Amino acid sequence: METVIMVGQLLLALSILVGLHELGHLVAARMFGMRVEQYFIGFPPKVFSFRKGETEYGLGAIPLGGFVKISGMIDESLDTEAMAQEPKPYEFRAKPAWQRLVVMMGGIIVNIVTGIVIFVSLMYSLGSTYIASRDAKFGIVALEYGKQIGLKTGDRIVEINGKPFDNIADVTSPDVLLGNNSYYTVERPTASGSLERVRVDVPNDMAEKFSSKESAGQFIQPIFPFNIGEVQPGSPAEKAGLKAGDRITSVNGQPTAFFHEVQEAVRANKGKPITVSIQRGNQTLTIRPTVTSEGTIGFFPNSLLKETHVDYTFDEALSKGTERAFGVIYDNIRGFGKIFKGEVSASKAISGPVGIAKMFGGVWDWTRFWSLAGLLSMALAFMNALPIPALDGGHATMLLYEMVSGRKPSDKFVEGAQRVGMVLLLGLMAFAFLNDIFFK
Repeated sequence: METVIMVGQLLLALSILVGLHELGHLVAARMFGMRVEQYFIGFPPKVFSFRKGETEYGLGAIPLGGFVKISGMIDESLDTEAMAQEPKPYEFRAKPAWQRLVVMMGGIIVNIVTGIVIFVSLMYSLGSTYIASRDAKFGIVALEYGKQIGLKTGDRIVEINGKPFDNIADVTSPDVLLGNNSYYTVERPTASGSLERVRVDVPNDMAEKFSSKESAGQFIQPIFPFNIGEVQPGSPAEKAGLKAGDRITSVNGQPTAFFHEVQEAVRANKGKPITVSIQRGNQTLTIRPTVTSEGTIGFFPNSLLKETHVDYTFDEALSKGTERAFGVIYDNIRGFGKIFKGEVSASKAISGPVGIAKMFGGVWDWTRFWSLAGLLSMALAFMNALPIPALDGGHATMLLYEMVSGRKPSDKFVEGAQRVGMVLLLGLMAFAFLNDIFFK
C-alpha cells in the first residue's frame, strides 16, 4: 500500500506540473495565432483523447512527461514531410523570432510561477515551525557521518561559517552542504568541565552523503528529552504495556534522560528481553519487552525540546516564498557544479522517478506533497532551461542566436540537433532509472 501511495503522489504531482508546463506553451502559441495540433499529458501510446476546435487533448500511457504539438515546429515528432512545405501563416516557423522565443519560454515561466505560488501559499498558510539553535541546549548526537568529519556527541554547534544561526535545521542546509570550505564552530565539554571552541570543517563532497534518507539520517540529530509519541501496533513495546505519554527513565537499570540513550541501550540488547522503567503520571512502572533483531521495541518518540513558530504576513510570505523557490534553482546550479568538479558523483546526485517517489513517502501528507511539488516545479523549470536540443532551453538558444545574428539555423540543422538531444535525454532517463534501482 505504501508503494501505491508513493507512486500515486508522484504521478499526481507530475501530471499537475507537466500539464501546467505544456499549458504555458499552448497559451503563448495561441496568443500569437499559432495552431496547436495536440496537447498531451504523458507520452504515447495514447490512453484516450478528445478534440476541441483544432486541438486534440489527450492522456498518454507513460506518465513521465507531456507535449504540445505546434504546427510548423520541429519537435519530438520530427515531422519532416510537413516541414518541407511552404510555411503557412498560422505555423510556428512563420512567426517572428521573438514570438517563437516567448512560446518556448512559456512552459518554463509557468513552472517558475507555479513554484513561487506553492511556496508563498505554504509560508502564508502554515508559517514556519522549527527548533531554534538556542533551544537545542543539550547539543547533538554525532552519528556515522558526523563522527567522520570530527563531530562528537555532546557538541553544541554555535556558528556556521563563523556566523550565529537561528534554526537548527540550518546545520544541514544547502548553503552548508553545497557550499565550499564550510565549517562549524562547536562548543565541546572538556574533562575539567569547561567548554572549548573547536572548528569542524565540512568536506566539499558532504552533499553526497545526503543522497538518500537513510544516509542523511546518519549525520547528526539534536539530543532531546522525550516521551512516547506513538506505540506501533503488535510491537514488543505494545505487548509489554508501553503507552503514549509514558516517559522512559531507565533501561536495564541505566538512567536514560534522552532518546539517543534509550536507542543505544536497546540496540545493545538485540533479541534479548530488557527491563524498562517508565513514568506514567505519578506512577513508576516496570515493563519487560523483548528487543527485535533490528534493535528496536516499536515506538516513536515525541521530542520535548521547545519549538518556535512564526506566522508570516502576506508580504513576508511573498518574499520568503519567492526566495525559497529561486533557492531551488540556485541549489541545482551549485549541485551541478559539484558534479562537474568531481566533488559529488552523478550516481549519488541524480534521482529518477523511483528516487523522487521515495521522497514523497508512503503516507499521504498534503504539506509534504505540495512542498515537493513546489521543489519539482522549480527543478523542471531549471532542467528545461538547459541549452540541450529537444529541451525548451535548446530551442531558446537557437532562437537567441537567430535574433542576434539575423540568420536562422537551417531546418536540417535543427532536425539533427533535435535527434541528438532526444538521444541524450533518453540516455539520461535510462541512467536515472537504473541508478535508482541498482545504486541507491
